[in-house]
Amino acid sequence: MARLDEPPSPLLAAAMDDIARDTDAFFGHLLGPSADARAPLFDAMRHAAIGGGKRLRPLLVRASAQLFAVDGVCALRTGAAVEAIHVYSLIHDDLPAMDDDDMRRGKPTVHRAFDEATAILAGDALHDLAFEILSDPATHSDPFVRLELIGELTRAAGPAGMAGGQMMDLAAAKHHFDLATITRLQQMKTGALIHWSVEAGAILGRIPSDARGPLRGYARDIGLAFQIIDDLIDVEGDATAAGKAVGKDAAAGKATFVTLMGPERAREQAAHLIDQAILHLAPYGLEADLLRDIAQFIGARGY
Repeated sequence: MARLDEPPSPLLAAAMDDIARDTDAFFGHLLGPSADARAPLFDAMRHAAIGGGKRLRPLLVRASAQLFAVDGVCALRTGAAVEAIHVYSLIHDDLPAMDDDDMRRGKPTVHRAFDEATAILAGDALHDLAFEILSDPATHSDPFVRLELIGELTRAAGPAGMAGGQMMDLAAAKHHFDLATITRLQQMKTGALIHWSVEAGAILGRIPSDARGPLRGYARDIGLAFQIIDDLIDVEGDATAAGKAVGKDAAAGKATFVTLMGPERAREQAAHLIDQAILHLAPYGLEADLLRDIAQFIGARGY
């Protein structure tokens, strides 16, 4: 696994710059200012969706799509859709009724910059926008591809995925969860969208479901490594560098990978998962170098 002070590779650094620029431009075009009473809603959506963050999920879509020579516009639109779902979840997670956070991606959370009602509506609208993007023929000419993307994303974002994991996370403050339960929680809350992002490239490329095993293994392992590193950041990280509050899990009395395994074992497990994820990419040869670099950087930095 890469050292904690190791910067991204030149390949990854360029890809990160490109996806941040392209995703911001896409949302900027799609969420232009409104001249009517909806203006605060569009302002709040832009506040949340444009600028900040590493754009991990759209980057994974683009990197996996490149394995199968998928058109760049299709990959960008698909990545923007999953980013819209991710940003909606951040807006709602930050609300007083949930995590009650003041900062996200280095700027005030939406309910602080605007108000709670606007934040709820902005999250709802971004959720809906994701499926509007995916259902548009501009995302892919094949309606069966669009339908599979939509169906898989509804599962990844719903009670069997992100929303269900968030509910378990809320319950974690009141119950003592063991390592198996925490693993399941994080596979749903964090891992499900990462898994979708990796597999989306294969769906766009019309790769049959039974031929996607290596990508699924890669996604599973980087998803868990991502969360282990995130738990380490919550214990040992700096709020300014993280762009959000740290130390909140301990204050809430929640069990995490770090509290259950200890910091050293948690680091070892994250390193093992990153190495294992990279092994899954062997069938794709050099074409998967960007996915390999993403895995290394997740292990080095966390997002």
